[in-house]
Amino acid sequence: MAATLKDIAKEVGVSLATVSRVLNHDRSLSVGDDTRRRIIEVADQLQYSKSKRHPTPVARKKLAIVQWYSESEEQDDLYYMSIRMGIEQRGQQHQFEVTRIFQSNMHKLETDVDAIIAIGKFSPKQVFSMATVTDNLVFVDDDQFDAGFDSVVTDFSLATAKVVDYFWNRGIQQIGFIHGSEMTTDHELEVVDRRMLSFRTAMARHHAFNPKFVFKGDYTSQSGFLMMKKAIEDLGDQLPHAFFIANDPMAAGALKALQSADIKVPDRVKLFSFNNTSLATFVYPELSSVNVNTELMGATAVDLIVSRLDGRQTPQRVELGTSLIERDSTK
Repeated sequence: MAATLKDIAKEVGVSLATVSRVLNHDRSLSVGDDTRRRIIEVADQLQYSKSKRHPTPVARKKLAIVQWYSESEEQDDLYYMSIRMGIEQRGQQHQFEVTRIFQSNMHKLETDVDAIIAIGKFSPKQVFSMATVTDNLVFVDDDQFDAGFDSVVTDFSLATAKVVDYFWNRGIQQIGFIHGSEMTTDHELEVVDRRMLSFRTAMARHHAFNPKFVFKGDYTSQSGFLMMKKAIEDLGDQLPHAFFIANDPMAAGALKALQSADIKVPDRVKLFSFNNTSLATFVYPELSSVNVNTELMGATAVDLIVSRLDGRQTPQRVELGTSLIERDSTK
């Protein structure tokens, strides 16, 4: 009896889809060289011949992208939009059938999906709801590793320390911070900005943390404007000569508030933002910003899904590094 793809998959310990794509020389498949070589060796040992049969086409896997933002909110947040685009691009390479579900429409999530990638922040109740649909679940920008789920996150701690050191090495020791706070869409959980914790730690190493220089908003441009306006009014001449701001929209709003008060940037106040979306270059002066490779975050999540479908069971946490992009707001 002639060998089948199923025989090879069983012998190697991988999925039927992986065997099919390797034997069809699909180089876009994310699989290790050892696994690829083993599949070919087993196919030879079992004398598998693709030309002697017409294998049934392997059905495309269904991948659902669950976004915590609504569609209209995503249009105003280039950060999450870029993550989603990274998922869709890598998903096409792996021939997934990709659908998008917004948190407000979770009832539309099909129960027969093979995997879910969740973008954003989710409460334990929301996590549990998705986990009942599939075990193949990856979170992006939400660290659910302690709960036993694959997670793709950004290294906030080192990035924040780099910004603090950037200013400190230039003789600026009074550094302000504008950050955000938000709730999950079911209002069950307040999400603490991990950059705030990292900022406190980084400044404490220099014995220079001052809570009077910290202002909390909600990540929008309007909030950035209002928080910087409050800083100007509350601190007067004691306004720090530098501010680290948690995302580009807030930084753009803060810049507008400084300009409205006729405070020169970067001469009097220097601004360093976070995320480095295209918005950072749409304002004047252009914003220095921590570059986060959002498309890579999305692509990495898809790679984790592929390894899950290939049989991996141990949860993984992938933390991606960042880099500082210096522009006119700090020069």
